[in-house]
Amino acid sequence: MPTGGQLLIQCLEEQGVDRIFCVPGESYLAALDAMHDAKIEVINARQEGGAAMMAEADGKLTGRPGICFVTRGPGATNAAAGVHVAKQDSTPMILFVGQIGRRMRGREAFQEVDYRQTFRDLAKWVEEIDYADRIPEIISHAWHIALSGRPGPVVIALPEDMQRDEVDALPAPYVSVADPAPTPPQIDQLSDMLAGAERPFMILGGGRWDAEAKQAAEDFSAAHDLPTAVTFRRQQLFDHLHPNYAGDMGPGMNPGLRKGIEEADLILLVGGRMSEMPSQGFELLSFPKTQVPLIHVHPGAEELGRIYAPALGINATPSTFFKAADAVPAQTSQGRGAEAHIAYRGWTDTPPDTPGDAQMGPIMAFLREASPEAIVANGAGNYAIWVHRFWRFRGYGKQLAPTSGSMGAGLPGALAAKLRCPDQEVICFAGDGCFQMTSQEFGVAAQYGLPIIVIVVDNEAYGTIRMHQERDYPTRDVGTALVNPDFAAIARAYGGHGETVLKTEEFAPAFERARARGKPAIIHVKTDAEAISPTTTISKLRGKV
Repeated sequence: MPTGGQLLIQCLEEQGVDRIFCVPGESYLAALDAMHDAKIEVINARQEGGAAMMAEADGKLTGRPGICFVTRGPGATNAAAGVHVAKQDSTPMILFVGQIGRRMRGREAFQEVDYRQTFRDLAKWVEEIDYADRIPEIISHAWHIALSGRPGPVVIALPEDMQRDEVDALPAPYVSVADPAPTPPQIDQLSDMLAGAERPFMILGGGRWDAEAKQAAEDFSAAHDLPTAVTFRRQQLFDHLHPNYAGDMGPGMNPGLRKGIEEADLILLVGGRMSEMPSQGFELLSFPKTQVPLIHVHPGAEELGRIYAPALGINATPSTFFKAADAVPAQTSQGRGAEAHIAYRGWTDTPPDTPGDAQMGPIMAFLREASPEAIVANGAGNYAIWVHRFWRFRGYGKQLAPTSGSMGAGLPGALAAKLRCPDQEVICFAGDGCFQMTSQEFGVAAQYGLPIIVIVVDNEAYGTIRMHQERDYPTRDVGTALVNPDFAAIARAYGGHGETVLKTEEFAPAFERARARGKPAIIHVKTDAEAISPTTTISKLRGKV
């Protein structure tokens, strides 16, 4: 008979798991041993936060739960950062945590943690498997929860002695979840509301998307002349060169886009929640009753009416919604979509000049021409504004960026992307502070031969916080200055390719050399802290006050 650890890994194989991200630990040795004979690739990260972020990114890329194994206590609390990303990004993910032996409970044994209590606000479900014969039941339930409605993370604790128990049980079958769909009366009401609107606007966001749903959204936008925006860090949901694309709703949103949404007389929100970032601090739409009629489409019924009371709430995935909405008669074009796209192009076509010898504007202009099909990953920081505003996302699956604003997520995301899509170019953008949150995971790139290109934008500061300080407490910056290493030398120390860029004109040849080497690469771009964002400088911020 198999042990609990062996049965667990058999259950993962039955769910189609082909890759596990982990940091090994003695609390799940039996499960770790079972991985030796499984047809599952095991990627060992350097820290549990990095492993969890890799699993989260893998879940984004596949639409199935990304899998992470960590040890008890500090291993689990380190991994919490990745679980939080999965929660706010609506990403299916399963975190398995080794646990103390069952007879040790309640004594504050070595690294003992109550995982139900610790993760109850971060995960959709937290469970501990006390009996090995319940492994198939709990795994099946975990997959259903992670994938259903609004997707998200599940945490499962594995007592180490349970993993050694012999058990007579078989794996549960492959999990496919139900897709909620609109009713015919809802589609009739949608049709009437669109026909009666003069200035409708569509906004896309959230989870449960795929390439087919993205294409359907673009077709629906074209058929109804709908200006279409995407929520914060969901740019991959709509082709940026589509004639109706209006831009993204993140920090520093295009004033023209904001004006278009404010002047709309009907808003169709598909998949997203319109939380703090896209709603501009919950100021763009009034709530609970919105100032204009809202049609809210979301796969999680619990999200409908949670903040905004919609005029029409539809519990559906993006795919089932657009499939049903295909029956809505097309609208005569009034040129609203084209007008919104012109405003977007005016905001993004020509990056501005900024202080310093190495300027991100021309660098972004070069990159979007040199590598338009790359998968782009980033974490959080002011450097990311350059990516969100000036990159041209065209296809689905090309963006890995945490809506939670988690620093350090870019490098793990890029590694997961290169493992999942080895034939595609993968570029990671990171600030100097952001990169150092998970920089040790560059060792994974070296160990597994993953030729990603990491662009470290170094202004020797936690730039976003410095910007806020200068805005609210000018000249009184505290705790934001950074003394940094030679990031290019770190790449070379791992056996990769590293270059330092001090001037704008040095970047293009450095990028082409990094490409040609076919090794994990870091391009260290030293920028001026005065160029705190694409639209302002430290001096201007101080001058306003």
